[in-house]
Amino acid sequence: MRLVSTSPKIALLEEYALVARALSAPARLMLLEQLAQGERGVEALAEKTGLTLANCSQHLQQLRRAALVTSRREGKAVIYRLTDAKTLDLMDLLRVVAERNLAQVDQILRGLSDGQDAPEPITREDLAKRLAEGSVTVLDVRPADEFAAGHIPGARNTTLAELERHLSTLDPSTEIVAYCRGPYCVYAHQAVTALRKHGFNARRLEGGLPEWREDGRKVLVNGD
Repeated sequence: MRLVSTSPKIALLEEYALVARALSAPARLMLLEQLAQGERGVEALAEKTGLTLANCSQHLQQLRRAALVTSRREGKAVIYRLTDAKTLDLMDLLRVVAERNLAQVDQILRGLSDGQDAPEPITREDLAKRLAEGSVTVLDVRPADEFAAGHIPGARNTTLAELERHLSTLDPSTEIVAYCRGPYCVYAHQAVTALRKHGFNARRLEGGLPEWREDGRKVLVNGD
């Protein structure tokens, strides 16, 4: 049990700092990114993030102490999920502050675009309108299992490794929008750079599948 200060203000700040400390490890941000796609067991999370089972479990415990994730039992397995969808806003705010104020972040992002200024991302509202008009091609560049678990209606699935062999199936006269996991995923940045190198008009979606879902927009699951 945590010690609580006699000062109400300090006591509150201690609780806020608990959340901040839980976000202080890259591994935990990766776990939150994965759980934003949907609930997962510890083994699946360890495989997705490249962590050992022991390290993965330890990081999940830190996230649970800060109430950022919760869990349930399914037989012998422990299944985790995000406690609150507002965590997505917190993750995105971290990204915004870092991009505005850390020069190294800008250098890394420019590196993903081969040193060029990346085109402005399309908003989810605008993409929904373009999809209704049929005037856009949408690429989901997440792994196939994540696409199967939920994707934007009309999206085509291709990983970065498969992108080259799908180029001939894309219409060069139609804008292409790529999306992936959310604020920390770089697959969409990389896909847009590769597509633009081949002369396609491409840009990425603002946010990813979790934000699209949280807006209340329709998400398809393979088998629907």
